Amino acid sequence: MKAVILSAGQGKRLLPLTADHPKCLLDIEGQAIIEWQIGELAKCGIDRVSVVAGYQYNKVKNLMDGCHNSSRVRVLYNPTFSWADNLYSCWEARHEMGEEFLLLNGDTLFEAAVLKRLLDAPVQPVTVVIHQKSYYDADDMKVSLDGDRLVSIGKKLTADSVDAESIGMILFRDKGPLMFRKALENAMRDPSAYKQWYLSVIARMAKSMPVATFSANGLQWCEVDFPADLKQARRVVRAISATERANRYPVRNYAWG
Repeated sequence: MKAVILSAGQGKRLLPLTADHPKCLLDIEGQAIIEWQIGELAKCGIDRVSVVAGYQYNKVKNLMDGCHNSSRVRVLYNPTFSWADNLYSCWEARHEMGEEFLLLNGDTLFEAAVLKRLLDAPVQPVTVVIHQKSYYDADDMKVSLDGDRLVSIGKKLTADSVDAESIGMILFRDKGPLMFRKALENAMRDPSAYKQWYLSVIARMAKSMPVATFSANGLQWCEVDFPADLKQARRVVRAISATERANRYPVRNYAWG
């Protein structure tokens, strides 16, 4: 299985931190966001990654080339990064979607436990990872559910229809990759496609087929959109580091007699 990471944007809401490099290269506790992502993917057996970059593409490419084998981590270029929304980033990566894959937003930090549990869940063509909380703001990618099935997704859902938010992670299995590619092709025939989110494609798919959801409640994750998100991002990566230390040096129980 492989992963596709959408990391083309600058992250203007994080200025001046992103003045000279894209959001995915933002340093969190000594390591770039994208490096944290690739590390957690590898823990789950996903060691082939395609990164869609745009703003400061060469900086992303140089980091990936310097740290990873090019047969394992590829960097694709989205020339529309400065004016189009992320549906086009998906389109640039369509040739990477010929097999089961994970689609990940470039600003989603997560501990490996999120992905491990997702991969252990029942196989569905499309599974959107969600999180439930008591309040959803205007910037949340909100979700309406019918049980575990996704009914609709978008930022403008009415408050009384919202059941959860998308965390920016979707798993495509079985016939899901082919179905998503066909849906992308249909979406790109619309002249307004450049101004659409890729989740608009998922919303359309949900009207004609079951789209499953998986809850990340109780697990460590966050999106990095605003400076205020950096505090939670540090918590997430500290939890990742703590788990690594615990696995490296497990506590041993001794029986005294």
